[in-house]
Amino acid sequence: MMGDTGSLFLGGLISCFALYLKMPLLLVIIALIPILETLSVIIQVYYYKKTGNRIFKMAPLHHHFELSGWNENKVVRVFSVITLLMCILGILMI
Repeated sequence: MMGDTGSLFLGGLISCFALYLKMPLLLVIIALIPILETLSVIIQVYYYKKTGNRIFKMAPLHHHFELSGWNENKVVRVFSVITLLMCILGILMI
């Protein structure tokens, strides 16, 4: 595991590059999985407070997939492949 210090540094570095290149929307493409993870928590909390029901089995999103029967290795593989494809797409956009 990289830990908070390394991941925050890399996230800040990627953000700086995107802002320097004047392509802030590039961050949305490259960081699709972290954005979906964050949105799943926001949606779950908001919806639960309004209705008392849950949209996901558990938030963040990767726990929903684990409770749906995916093992942890499959979740990591799928999310990693999606991140890799989004990063390649982001690089091609530059």
